Amino acid sequence: MIVAGFGFRGQATEASLRDALAQVMAQVMGGGAAGDAVGALATAADKADATCIISLAQGLSLPILAVAEPQLQLATPQTHSPHSLNARGTGSVAEAAALAAAGPGARLLGVRAISGDRLATAALATGAEP
Repeated sequence: MIVAGFGFRGQATEASLRDALAQVMAQVMGGGAAGDAVGALATAADKADATCIISLAQGLSLPILAVAEPQLQLATPQTHSPHSLNARGTGSVAEAAALAAAGPGARLLGVRAISGDRLATAALATGAEP
């Protein structure tokens, strides 16, 4: 299953997340509809109830997988953002959330993409069922 992981700031909107998702889909899958390829959305547990990700999940008819902080820190992202390292103890919340939620043996399909407004990031990982 492919999981779309998200990191986002408090000011992010559903449009921010959609933009980041569209960019990462284009980067690693040549575009296409996210709902056709992605089986779930994932983010840090304390962000899983944010309006922007709930709206996106409802629009795509996908579940949200909340990833606990220790799981984020155990994942090995490809990106190493100093801001993310300071705030969350991981180089990329989007990549770490996607990897953790995709299950054992998960792998990233590419590096994270950043929304045009720079309020959200998205990454795709594939692995066993969560």
